[in-house]
Amino acid sequence: MTRPRPGTSGLPAAAAATLAGDRPVTSGTQLLLALLRPRRRPLAAAAAWSLVEAGPAWLSGLLVAAALDRGFLAGRPGTGMAWLAALGAAMLVKAVAARMMFPHLAALVEPMRDDLVEAVVTATVIRAARGGEPPDEAAANRLTQQVETLRELVSALLRTTRSLGVSLIAALGGLLVLSPPAAAGAAGAVLLALVVFARLLPVLVDRQRELMFTGERLTAEVTPILAGLRDVAACGARPQAYETVRAVVSAQAEAARALARAGLGRRLVVTLGAHVPLLALLFAAEPLTRHGTLSPGEIVGAVTYLSTGLDPALRSLTATIGGWGVTLAVTLRRIAETVTLPAVPAPCEGAASPDGHELRMERLTFAYAPQAEPVVRDLDLTVPEGEHLAVVGPSGIGKSTLSMLVTGLLRPERGEIRLGGVPLGEIAEPELRAMMALVPQEAYVFSGTVRENLAYLCPEETPDADLLASARAVGADALVERLGGLDAVIGEPSALSAGERQLITLARAHAGPARLVILDEATSHLDPAAEARAENAFAARQGTLIVIAHRISSARRARRVLLMDGATVVIGTHRDLVTRSPLYADLVGHWNGDDTTGGGDGR
Repeated sequence: MTRPRPGTSGLPAAAAATLAGDRPVTSGTQLLLALLRPRRRPLAAAAAWSLVEAGPAWLSGLLVAAALDRGFLAGRPGTGMAWLAALGAAMLVKAVAARMMFPHLAALVEPMRDDLVEAVVTATVIRAARGGEPPDEAAANRLTQQVETLRELVSALLRTTRSLGVSLIAALGGLLVLSPPAAAGAAGAVLLALVVFARLLPVLVDRQRELMFTGERLTAEVTPILAGLRDVAACGARPQAYETVRAVVSAQAEAARALARAGLGRRLVVTLGAHVPLLALLFAAEPLTRHGTLSPGEIVGAVTYLSTGLDPALRSLTATIGGWGVTLAVTLRRIAETVTLPAVPAPCEGAASPDGHELRMERLTFAYAPQAEPVVRDLDLTVPEGEHLAVVGPSGIGKSTLSMLVTGLLRPERGEIRLGGVPLGEIAEPELRAMMALVPQEAYVFSGTVRENLAYLCPEETPDADLLASARAVGADALVERLGGLDAVIGEPSALSAGERQLITLARAHAGPARLVILDEATSHLDPAAEARAENAFAARQGTLIVIAHRISSARRARRVLLMDGATVVIGTHRDLVTRSPLYADLVGHWNGDDTTGGGDGR
């Protein structure tokens, strides 16, 4: 069904409502915040359990120092074992907290992935439907790889970094309680390391982004070559193909090496922040204990904080933020670019709304390429409001192209289309889409309830009785009943037959507000009786009906028939065209055996 709901300023409608409301998403940070904003509760719960999980990082050095000074070194091994048992209990609490945190993490990550999938798919469809740019051939690759990568990265980052900051602060805090001088030296080293790391991050982001782009270029360049290997061999183009593949593979390899070289800087950060203060403490241990500044237990406790708290925290922080975090930032930015749509230009100031649904085409011309023969040439046609018009012609003559032009999905090369006296380009997009609906041959049914599918085009809450009446009018009532009624869930749309999917889309268009409906072979999978019932339902409905016919019976039911024949068009009634157009008579004979006078059933 080619009538998307109007979206917000930056995202497709359904995804925008979930992600960012009325604010456009234009950067990776905004996208991440928009994804997390509706899920504050599971995020807060995961953070709370993370604080509990960080307990051993706060207590480890203090408990080890107490075990030595008050227990083993004081000749009381039982007391020492008790302090170590307290540390074991803290570790057990940490394990329980990790177990309690995971359901909240899942409630945060999985719905976020669903929102991203919806946003990427909807944006891709809208871009193609607007005709402003070609369909994004890499969208499927981004959907299956980048969205899933983002999901995994967010999950991994929340699992690992949720306690890194707490652990780092806990190690320094415990060290401060144990030995303020040692804590001051370690804090200075950590601050210097974090400054170096902050300067390194933009370089890592640039290298990661270049690696992503070279990967996309590799896919774009190599895929058509692999698909056309036979043609490459037949045309003797192997050297050119080899050179193309070699160039993009070499570019990606160089991007990967550049990222690896930049990643070596993370080792310097760990060395500055953890190894230097640890070595300094070990060198100073003997004079510190000799002068009574620190006890042996306090030295061991400080080493514990530095080696089992500060060192792993810095190592994990640089590896996680400098690896996963950088990849997440680049991926978020790329997906934000994908789901952000250009603003729809406002209609010309002062443009009037259409007065009715009369459709007028003047010298309409369209070709798919500048040097190509026009598919539609200098077409003059008026379709009065309430008309029932059938469009017929040989396969490939331009009937579907005409339907795309009429609905504004393609722009004519020359000429003009007016709806209700107003050029299509001057009608606001939401108003235009509310006035007309194009039902193509490829019926679209989405996962959801039958009610959601039937009411998709309705601008507001529609009574169930109206939806059922539309289903009954087009002959979909038996299908709705078989599926289980309006509340039944269509989990796998592909399980429906092609004809059943067409019935649902026909009922959807019938229930919608559009008063100019174009059926572009939308009944091709229905039998003649079902097709007649559906077309008669739209003809009896207030408004205009244009049918791209694939059976002679559709032309017979129409008040007028438009015959497309390349550069010329002929318009008239069915009986009139049978007598004065040899092409139409041939088409009737092809469709209906040897009956060219109007009898038969149209099979």
